[in-house]
Amino acid sequence: MIQPLNDRVVAKRDEEITKTATGILLGDAKEKPKYAIVEAVGKDVKDVKKGDKILFKEYSATEVELDKKEYLIIKEEDILGTIN
Repeated sequence: MIQPLNDRVVAKRDEEITKTATGILLGDAKEKPKYAIVEAVGKDVKDVKKGDKILFKEYSATEVELDKKEYLIIKEEDILGTIN
């Protein structure tokens, strides 16, 4: 697992929606969601914790692949809020 430094969090994208509420299947050209589940937090992070579902700025995350799993590294200031 990646341990983030300072004010960064490591998150994993939440499951992408593959069909609409009415049952229409979405193709591969869909936009990736801008929310994720926090996996780890750096020592200076104050407002989020592991397990929180977060909403973040579209182009603020650094994508990293480790052990065939994709993770995002995001600065705390780029997190717009949490989702309940």
